[in-house]
Amino acid sequence: EVQLMESGGGLVQPGGSLRLSCAASGFSVSAVTMKWVRQAPGKGLEWVSTINPSGPYTGYAPSVKGRFTISRDDVENTLYLQMNSLKPEDTAMYYCQTPAGTRGQGTQVTVSS
Repeated sequence: EVQLMESGGGLVQPGGSLRLSCAASGFSVSAVTMKWVRQAPGKGLEWVSTINPSGPYTGYAPSVKGRFTISRDDVENTLYLQMNSLKPEDTAMYYCQTPAGTRGQGTQVTVSS
């Protein structure tokens, strides 16, 4: 059974940093293209970043490029999202997502002074 568990969110001041984790089971994160997506209050899902098996190659939404870094640990079977220079508009529930659209319960990120 495919399962994902996100963690690492919290309350941080503007300009701060957080590292999100997504522990996977039932499949290998290194074998598929994984994404981070987010949903702000009252808004739809927004793509944040992608990492694919080869390279690995990565992609970022323009709103986070240069501030966020996606990575994975193949031994720990865990996906990460390092978030720096956080802004209030980054406030959202963050999810990791498989190619089939499976997501975990999410982890809340709140950026506020």
